[in-house]
Amino acid sequence: MSSALSSTVEGLYHAHHNWLTGWLRRRLGCPQSAADLAQDTYVRLLQARDTPQLIEPRAFLTTVAKRVLCNHFRRQELERAYLEALAQVPERLAPSEEEKALIFETLLQLDRLLDGLPPLVKRAFLLAQVDGLGQAEIGRELGISLATVKRYLHKAALRCYFAL
Repeated sequence: MSSALSSTVEGLYHAHHNWLTGWLRRRLGCPQSAADLAQDTYVRLLQARDTPQLIEPRAFLTTVAKRVLCNHFRRQELERAYLEALAQVPERLAPSEEEKALIFETLLQLDRLLDGLPPLVKRAFLLAQVDGLGQAEIGRELGISLATVKRYLHKAALRCYFAL
């Protein structure tokens, strides 16, 4: 990280942290979550490679914070879906707390890897990788041709390969 970016983020933090926390609090209704997401916003800025040229610092912070907020909501939705799926598993087969944490972290990583792909491409990939369906079965399930299934799986695999 360049020292110029560090000083820019430090200046943004001192000048706008309270404003950003209030902005997030109004959207979340929870002061603790707002404080956490404000910190996450500044961490994201510190991890950036380029020094931004800021004309409107609050607009810039709002844009970054909206992305952090979207990730927060997506994580909550994924966690809710995972917990609902776990509720369907008989207690004797339920994973331990450690296994649950590892599985959830893996789901988050997979979600990040597949982010931005069209829904059908994601679905085809998950049917192949998680459900173990063959290409013909995926085609029948999604109502698409075998060639389309192959194209979708290739696209998802490329996304995963280049993300690593």
